Amino acid sequence: MSNFVFNNPAFQQQDPRKVATYPGTPGSARQGQNPQGQYAPPPPTAAAQANLEGMYTAPSAGALETDRMTVEDTAWKTAGLFGILLVAAVVGWVWTLGGVVARPGAIASILPWMIGAFGGFVLAMIVTFTSRKKVRPGLIFGYAVFEGLFVGGISAFFETMWPGLVMQATLATVAVVGVTLALFASGKVRASAKMTKIVMIAMIGYLVFQVINLIMMWTGAIDSSYTFGAYSMKIAGIPVGLIIGILVVFMAAYSLVMDFDQIQQGVRNGAPRKYGWVGAFGIMVTVVWLYVEILRILAILRNN
Repeated sequence: MSNFVFNNPAFQQQDPRKVATYPGTPGSARQGQNPQGQYAPPPPTAAAQANLEGMYTAPSAGALETDRMTVEDTAWKTAGLFGILLVAAVVGWVWTLGGVVARPGAIASILPWMIGAFGGFVLAMIVTFTSRKKVRPGLIFGYAVFEGLFVGGISAFFETMWPGLVMQATLATVAVVGVTLALFASGKVRASAKMTKIVMIAMIGYLVFQVINLIMMWTGAIDSSYTFGAYSMKIAGIPVGLIIGILVVFMAAYSLVMDFDQIQQGVRNGAPRKYGWVGAFGIMVTVVWLYVEILRILAILRNN
């Protein structure tokens, strides 16, 4: 779901005149104009002029030089976290299957899946509620490892039941993320306060539905023939999971828009460079959520 760790002043809309790094503010640079009647300094020497021109022609300072959050630096951090996630996913896949090949009907261990889900949830809560005071990249790395185990484990489990499903879900996830990023970069899609409230309410409702569905499955209130519980039920011949899944994919895509928007706002506010890890964490949480939902939608369709 949407990353609540962005509930931080570094990512909130601010008056640019109050941001210390915003050009033209008293804390960023002198105005360069002397009041009338005061002594005017002599013109710069040739050496000073050459030095000034060299500063103007030099490459722009990056995140390392300014210690400020940038889109490029956040993108590299995101790529690094997904690299860790993919390596852990391979481990989870092999651990689940006891090998590399997923054979239909093979006995798959759910241990990596459960360890990854539990560990990822705990670290996600810690990162979300502590990053407001202190950003801990080590915890975010740990989250990527646990999420990798979870993704690899659940992917291998689904692959044994529905061969080819993982590749389809991966391609669909990449397509949704790519289209969302392209629309955001072009300025055609932006997060709005009204839509954000609607999506947040829908997310809470969906979370409640998931909890109720799990309880009904565990207690036997739903027939065991329904593989995904209430998701497998049908309305007018259409699986409930398909209807809900389409709405959830939309919510996940909009959550990505909110993540991109908050990162952009953090850059505008001159947030410290360390908050790039928070932005990368938010994107990873949303993309994993999107992948799992697409995986479930395809499984419901194949099972149907």
